[in-house]
Amino acid sequence: MRRHILTLGLTFAMMAGYAQTANDYIVKTKGVETPVVTPAATADAPEVQSASQPVDFVGKNFKYYSLCEWKEGFRFMVLPEKYDLIVKTFTDAATKKEVSSLPLRYHIMVYKGHGKSDEVHECINFYDETNGKNYYYEIPSGTFEDYCYAKTGVPTLAYLGDVDTARDKLIGKTLVTRTTTYRVDTDAESDGYREVHVSTGQEVKVVKVGVGTRSFPVKIIVEDAAGNQFYQNVALSKTNSGMRDDEFSTFDNARYAFYGSFNLQDDVMAVSSNPADYIGKTLHTKFVTGMITKGDGRERTVNVPKMTTFTVDNLTPLRGSKYVTLSLTEIESRRAYFKNVTFEYNEDATDETAKKDEFFGYIFAMGEGAERETSQAARAAIRAGRVIAGMTEDEVQLAVGEPDDRQTDPNGLYRWIYDRSKGKVLVVHFGRNGLVQKYTTDTKKNTQSKAKSSNNPSWMNRPGTPLTD
Repeated sequence: MRRHILTLGLTFAMMAGYAQTANDYIVKTKGVETPVVTPAATADAPEVQSASQPVDFVGKNFKYYSLCEWKEGFRFMVLPEKYDLIVKTFTDAATKKEVSSLPLRYHIMVYKGHGKSDEVHECINFYDETNGKNYYYEIPSGTFEDYCYAKTGVPTLAYLGDVDTARDKLIGKTLVTRTTTYRVDTDAESDGYREVHVSTGQEVKVVKVGVGTRSFPVKIIVEDAAGNQFYQNVALSKTNSGMRDDEFSTFDNARYAFYGSFNLQDDVMAVSSNPADYIGKTLHTKFVTGMITKGDGRERTVNVPKMTTFTVDNLTPLRGSKYVTLSLTEIESRRAYFKNVTFEYNEDATDETAKKDEFFGYIFAMGEGAERETSQAARAAIRAGRVIAGMTEDEVQLAVGEPDDRQTDPNGLYRWIYDRSKGKVLVVHFGRNGLVQKYTTDTKKNTQSKAKSSNNPSWMNRPGTPLTD
């Protein structure tokens, strides 16, 4: 695992002592303890406008608020960066004196509208939930109306509305990694971290959500199947981020946009009004779905596993219907697949399964899915839709799809069952090493009766159809 150690500046080492004011917005990855103080009551989350058509997770739940649209009660956390320690941000409303951002670190500021600091300058007012004092930020020049449309916003402040919404919507959810570089905390009382390398397409569970930085205010901590925790600070609504939209597309910042680091496994993807936009694009399945493929000159329907990656070769509208046939190529095997989908979301459909298996935005997510490695011999077999000896589970799935049933022998061997026509089934036998030993054909009735008999496992070892490389 490639690791990179962040060297913190001396100034931020001094700031570590102020972490004692931390509250439950400050979260750390496993193994790094931090004190927790229950914060004051949270103001109501901003109202999210409903969309008339499907939008993605971010668009649906995280509205961007320009400074002109801020409502009294919006909550922010003071997270000064190095520059903020030189240029003071806030003025004490009682004394009219500027104060350093250092002692205000981790304080929660509540927006209280705008006004005038004197006869000339206008200001933006805040109530400090942490110490009970009032502060204001003096607008450098011009009026509030002139200033509020700028992306600059108020320095040091990370928008907590995004953090609260992300907690509600994400904790416990399954995400899929989309980049290779994440972070692990190294210190409970500072922002120290080390970078870790993670494979893309990995399913992880959200275990904690807290505050990150002003630019990327939502810290999402996830855990993989092995119990390893890592995080990413991401931007969601971009409210008060202090960054222009084009800055999020740069190489360094792309992973800090939510979809630069994660896919939400059960998210409904926003669909382009022009389906042809997807030609040449890379996408992956979010769940098991049926597709048509060809092997050995025969056309068959197979259950394609989730996280399978494709490129879109073409889209062909089906005359007289709302459906479009996608022509797809699976990345690893280069096998061709076809799937009929609709780009029109049917909100009134009563059959949830059918609705999900028809709408493009439910079935697919953009980008690569799981990483898979296949041998040259396996790739040839996959393209023909055949199973051969020595295949891995991934390779079998790519060749003949997800099994209709899985059975385990008391001796630790196991088999996958595939329904075929006229009551027949294909049985793929795996050894303890997880590789294919052989395949057999049988009737569905016989297979079911054998699965019920735990006293007669010997059928696993009877001769099967010979397999060759």
